[in-house]
Amino acid sequence: MPVSPSSPAGARPGAVPETAAAVWRVITTMYEAYSAGDRARIDACLDPEATVWDSGTAGLLFGKPDLDRVREERPAGGEGPVETGLEPYGQVVDVFGDIAVLRFWLRVDFAPDPSAGELCPELVRNTAVLRQGVDAGWRIVHLHEDVQQPGGLPLGDH
Repeated sequence: MPVSPSSPAGARPGAVPETAAAVWRVITTMYEAYSAGDRARIDACLDPEATVWDSGTAGLLFGKPDLDRVREERPAGGEGPVETGLEPYGQVVDVFGDIAVLRFWLRVDFAPDPSAGELCPELVRNTAVLRQGVDAGWRIVHLHEDVQQPGGLPLGDH
C-alpha cells in the first residue's frame, strides 16, 4: 500500500472520532454495496443531485440520471479484468458543521489473467464531500476519483 504523507498539525480542523467513523462508514458501505451489486444501497449513500468526477468518464456527472447513464454504458460483466476486491483506506476526515471533506485511497484488485498472469491493482485517489441531513445521516454530495495507477494490466507491463 502506498504511504500517504501526513499534513502538518493544525492545518485541518479534523473531526471527533464518532463523526469521522460515521462519515467513513458511508464510503465503506458504498463499496460493500458495489461489491454486492446492490445499486439501491450505493444510491442510498449518494445525494440524488451529487456531482461525480468518475474515473472512467471525462465529463462531470450531475445527479442520478447522469450516473445511471454512465453505469449503463460500462462494459458488461465478463468483459475485461475480473475485480476480486476493493479496499478503501488511508482516510482523512475533516468536518465543518454539516459538511465533511474526506480524502482516501481505493485499491482495486484483479484475478490473475490465464494468459498474462498476475495483474497489478488499480490505485485511486479520492475526495468526497458529504453533507449531514436533517435525519443526521451523511450522504455524498460530490465524489472525485483520480486513478494514480491503472489496474488490470500484467505486472510486467506496469
